[in-house]
Amino acid sequence: MTLAKVNAKVLLVSCYESGHQPLSIATQVSFLKRLGIKANVIDLAIEPMDDTLFLNRDVIAISVPMHTALRLGLQLASLIKEINPECRLCFFGLYAQLNKDLLIAAGANAVLSGESEEALVSWIQKSRTSLNQTFSPDPIVSKLDYLVPSREELPDLAKYVHLELPNGQHKLVGSVETSRGCKHHCRHCPLPAIYNGRFFIIPQRTVLEDIGKLVNQGAQHINFVDPDFLNGPKHALQIVRAMHQRYPNLTFDFTAKVEHILKRRKDLHELAELGCTFVVTAVESLSSKVLLELNKGHTPNDVDEALDLTRTAGIGFKPTFVTYTPWTHYENLEEVFLWIITNRLIEEIEPIQLTLRLLIPPGSLLLNNLSLRPYLHELDRETLTYQWTHPDPEMDRLQLAATALLESSIRANHNNQTIFESLAELIGISVPPYQAKKTPRLTEAWFC
Repeated sequence: MTLAKVNAKVLLVSCYESGHQPLSIATQVSFLKRLGIKANVIDLAIEPMDDTLFLNRDVIAISVPMHTALRLGLQLASLIKEINPECRLCFFGLYAQLNKDLLIAAGANAVLSGESEEALVSWIQKSRTSLNQTFSPDPIVSKLDYLVPSREELPDLAKYVHLELPNGQHKLVGSVETSRGCKHHCRHCPLPAIYNGRFFIIPQRTVLEDIGKLVNQGAQHINFVDPDFLNGPKHALQIVRAMHQRYPNLTFDFTAKVEHILKRRKDLHELAELGCTFVVTAVESLSSKVLLELNKGHTPNDVDEALDLTRTAGIGFKPTFVTYTPWTHYENLEEVFLWIITNRLIEEIEPIQLTLRLLIPPGSLLLNNLSLRPYLHELDRETLTYQWTHPDPEMDRLQLAATALLESSIRANHNNQTIFESLAELIGISVPPYQAKKTPRLTEAWFC
């Protein structure tokens, strides 16, 4: 390795990571540090844009772990190429390879997805000697020697998402991953297009050291950001048992499939005792037809059982929904709203969940779905999704009206219950008068 390569002026950029400290950046910094490569970092979700940051950089790498980050990153790429046309531009993260052609057309010199940290380091070392080559390997799905994320370069934890308690108090939140990838093939999820059913465990020692760093920064709650915390249930339990032993007052939440909640029912009471506040689960729909088309692996009855099991254990149940799909009918919308009302889940659901339209990015498994093809249109290069129309135009009208209503309600600073009541009224449902019980919630609404 030559001195010039080690001294490359590198900037890592995060545009959005669900309101958390950008874990993708923290992890990549560790891999760069190991080989003596210094990188500056910026999180544009909370730090001001300064054009001079992009000057005199040999390499600028933009993290795109989610769809929103990708859209923001593409806008940023255009600015970077104007300010510093000689820099080498890389996109890395889950959504990079899915949009490889668009990113290369936008000026990307490298596009990386999967377990790509070492590949990015290698490319940075070679970038000065490969100016006319585009580096875009297939998604990397082989296990790494996972390093503890380097968080010292990131903004203070207090600037990120908090856990808001029913009494109005707040806890600082740290985001941690214990595994990557996913065993499953849900068709609406981008993970199968990259990982194809593979997942990788991050060593317990590495995870616990990262949690320790976050506790030292003031974290009082851990948000496990694994695509599914219970893909490796024994590993997950070992992590939270050890975490509880070291930090008995630390609480946590995680995401898991409905079917995993059912399979691990015997562990739910222990998870609650270890500090689990709530679990997020991708219910997506209460329509058997929609669940089958999405290959979710659960039924509407399974959802009810998972709700009962978590409540009995004392764990909050926060379902997510893809409310509008080509297979969703009006009665399915009614069913979702009535189910939420009946089960008193208004405060457990982010209102945006009740306006979401099925997202179909490049590479999506849904592109092979025969029942979708009559309603599928071209890729929209602005929204980075394939457009589709519902066979019933009224459903598309309702989705647009719900989105507009949500946006105006947020601007008016309405609370969850008020927004829910307005969305319910839009489809002709009256919410019986009752005071929804406040529950612990992250201050950053779930988004994609």
